Amino acid sequence: MLSLINKVVLSMATLRLLSGTIEIAAALFMLRVNQIDKALLINSGLALVGPLVLLSTTTIGLVGVADKLSWGKLIWVIAGVTCLFIGILKK
Repeated sequence: MLSLINKVVLSMATLRLLSGTIEIAAALFMLRVNQIDKALLINSGLALVGPLVLLSTTTIGLVGVADKLSWGKLIWVIAGVTCLFIGILKK
């Protein structure tokens, strides 16, 4: 079955599984330390992981479909991702 899975999709899924594992481990660590200030510190660290994983998986996906998309469609996808990041990172 593994040979039937596209390498790009496998890479994207692996990054998401890694991200999910980090999230679960952080939640368990928050429960273990049982202090609000330390839990907030752990949560702040997770705020970096989410956007990095989003950027990485999106980049891998775009590289994987770049040869199948026209330049016009690729520009629309990049514009959409840019809007997502502006919305996420804007304070």
